[in-house]
Amino acid sequence: MPFTEHMPPADASREMKRAWIDTDMGFDDLAAVLTVTQTLPWRVDGMSLVAGNAPLEVVVDNALRSAAFFDWDFPIHAGSAGPLAGELVTAQAILGADAMASAGRSLPRARGPLASSDAVAALIDYLSAATEPAAVLALGPLTNIAIVLQTRPDLATRIGQLMWMGGSAGPGNHTAAAEFNAAVDPEAINAVLDAGAALRMVGLDACRQVRVHASDAEALRAIGSDKADVLADLLLGYVRIASPAGALPMSLYDPTAAAALVAPEGLLRFRPAHVVAECKGEHTRGMTVVEWRVPKRAEANAQVASVADEAGLRRVVLDALARAAR
Repeated sequence: MPFTEHMPPADASREMKRAWIDTDMGFDDLAAVLTVTQTLPWRVDGMSLVAGNAPLEVVVDNALRSAAFFDWDFPIHAGSAGPLAGELVTAQAILGADAMASAGRSLPRARGPLASSDAVAALIDYLSAATEPAAVLALGPLTNIAIVLQTRPDLATRIGQLMWMGGSAGPGNHTAAAEFNAAVDPEAINAVLDAGAALRMVGLDACRQVRVHASDAEALRAIGSDKADVLADLLLGYVRIASPAGALPMSLYDPTAAAALVAPEGLLRFRPAHVVAECKGEHTRGMTVVEWRVPKRAEANAQVASVADEAGLRRVVLDALARAAR
């Protein structure tokens, strides 16, 4: 059946809301970015890139091809090519060499411009110039943001909210204990927390409550545009990560965090907690240890997502993809 889109009414009186996005651009990152760019009254002011899903050169290529295809007008800056400590681990074994597994078509080869190769400097400039605390949506390892806060610890208070898709209050996916983004750079998580940034952690346990299906890809394809065909093939490729035939639903990771940023309060509920990343454990490196018993056992240093409204969050994301496809 055709995709039924619920477009929010345009309202010129609504004040523009702005965000900076830090990403290791794979397909679910792309869907998350589109969730922000296609939801009124939000605007993306800039993007910093970090190695994670794939090496930095692949991440840059994905971002610049996305920018050309979807006519993004914000600056894109290349950032960290590896974590604060240790060797880079990627998700290419799961997501494919370009981190955008597709059931057919991929993004066209045409690329938009790269604004700079110094994402840290760009983000420092952005936060320093912001007239009010900024919203930062982080969709990969926190390396860039950690370096910013190590370089300029005073800028922690310039981040009004740091919405991060990463970590887990339960089992992992990269390992039994660790979620992928956390496992790539656990030292960066602790650096961000130690700096006092206003972290909102959207972990695996929250994202696994929000799922997409092969039928969602086909509903998107029914829009009938070139962009719809590409997005449908990419979404179907993403769904097939869960099962080769697409028979099973796939958890919606990065877009859930994006929807939590732009959607009405309440679609994703957060609880205060004390979070620390394990950096030394032989079997637990990258584990995000979440202490819910605050303030009795520890002081809260983060807000951690707990209960998701699947229908509401799905609608925010799928409506945004439909608008991007037109």
